[in-house]
Amino acid sequence: MTKLISADSHVAIKLEDIRARVPKALQDSFDDAIAANTAADNAMRGGRILSLESWDMEAMRDPGYHDPVARLAAMDRDGVWAEVLYSEVSAFRHFGLVQGDWRPIARGFTDLLTEFAAHDPDRLAVSYQVPIVDIEYATAEVLRLAALGARSIHLPNHPSELGLPEYHETSYDPLWSVLSETGIAITHHLGNRPYLFDLLRRDPTPQAAIFTSMPAFALAEPLAWWILTGTLERFPLLKIVFVEPNLYWIPGFLQGLDRKADGRYDLPGLTMKPSEYWHRNMAATFLDDEIGLSLRHLIGVENILWSTDFPHPATSWPHSREVVERQFKGISAVERDLMVHDNAARLYNL
Repeated sequence: MTKLISADSHVAIKLEDIRARVPKALQDSFDDAIAANTAADNAMRGGRILSLESWDMEAMRDPGYHDPVARLAAMDRDGVWAEVLYSEVSAFRHFGLVQGDWRPIARGFTDLLTEFAAHDPDRLAVSYQVPIVDIEYATAEVLRLAALGARSIHLPNHPSELGLPEYHETSYDPLWSVLSETGIAITHHLGNRPYLFDLLRRDPTPQAAIFTSMPAFALAEPLAWWILTGTLERFPLLKIVFVEPNLYWIPGFLQGLDRKADGRYDLPGLTMKPSEYWHRNMAATFLDDEIGLSLRHLIGVENILWSTDFPHPATSWPHSREVVERQFKGISAVERDLMVHDNAARLYNL
């Protein structure tokens, strides 16, 4: 079997480590922003805390969750060659809550991730959270990160929830231009939307099984937004990856978009069918989705990326090679290698 690349894995960057990089004059503002975000999150949750005690947390206990040298050893144990890494700290809301200059805080956060990946840039590829509250800063930061070898930029799924313009607005054009020129991919990782916390409060299952089954579908909105607004028509070189939504719903959703564009809806910015923009510009990751794999020719074999989701409860670590053998049984080696290695290597220049 070819080398495995996980297109969705995670690294624990601690808030106290970020704070240590913050200039002293801004540390109170940093603390206030963290406290404000925590209070807002707790209010949305209605006091409900999800316990992880009933899940096997061996992966989270592995030192590779925090330490880059140990991470490479954990990857070797799992038979995984490279990983695209997402920070457990979601800083998008924090930046907007900082009273004062958030730029040194953003830089300190980014530098921590850069130093983690620097232990083996060929195998550790961070998806960096670039603040989009200032597009001039974001554009300059993308260029700086590109010079350091960055392959991926992690953007908010729903900018309007942060009080920011939607992605079709021309104010973002300088950012889309520089991402097109550098070949750096945009990623949208699965996350919770504020309205879903009402479901969390109502969900009667012990581990919030109803609530946790919903966030993947929220990625349908940015998928449709990028395509139907004509943004991908204007920026045909953009690469956009939806992370952790699984695959099974995508063919039907694309069919629905195509039907909207067959003359029933006015979509003047499009010159192709919506599904054709998907095949040209987009991809999605999955963990364990046999139904999705059975639909791979509708989704596009070159639009699918395998992942381990290390070290979250659903992870295949440290048995990823066995899981791949089971999942891809009956699928040709050529198609399997595209989905577990070649597509990620191409999209992320690995």
